[in-house]
Amino acid sequence: MRFDPSETAVVVVDMQNGFCHPDGSLYAPPSGEAIDPVARLVERGREAGSRIVFTRDVHPPEQFEDAHYYDEFDRWGEHVTEGSWEAEIVDDLSVRADDHVVEKHTYDAFHRTDLEGWLSARGIRDLVICGTLANVCVLHTAGSAGLRDFKPVVVEDALGYIEADHREYAVDHADWLFGETTTLSDVAFE
Repeated sequence: MRFDPSETAVVVVDMQNGFCHPDGSLYAPPSGEAIDPVARLVERGREAGSRIVFTRDVHPPEQFEDAHYYDEFDRWGEHVTEGSWEAEIVDDLSVRADDHVVEKHTYDAFHRTDLEGWLSARGIRDLVICGTLANVCVLHTAGSAGLRDFKPVVVEDALGYIEADHREYAVDHADWLFGETTTLSDVAFE
């Protein structure tokens, strides 16, 4: 699958200590195992001149105190709170000054963030999406991208997940409903 680097961003979803490091409160081993393929994809994108976007799931401690229905702390426990070590991107993925970091407070990286405007202002049309969790933040971000007329392509072997069937569901759903899927070896920036 070929991508024009000038119109493509590699979107790295939530590769944070809380999810990818063994000491993280929501650590899933496959999320830790995704660090290397994600790093390789980022490096290939950088070398080609594509934009790199990192998302960070960050929750102010009081975010869900008066929630009517949506309460991630109720579902997952307190995690990646603002200012914590858990909320930081793992050390193995270096964020550079020219990368864009999106701080999000829900599963969807477009919801109440600057992501859509930032991508559009730079002429980005295609998003090569990787990260964690496949069936949660990756899937919601990819679906939201498609609804905004970006082409979301999920890199199936650069995803973290809790259960293997969660990854399989996310990849199948993305491919069927709103985007495309590929593997790391099939991504070409040219």
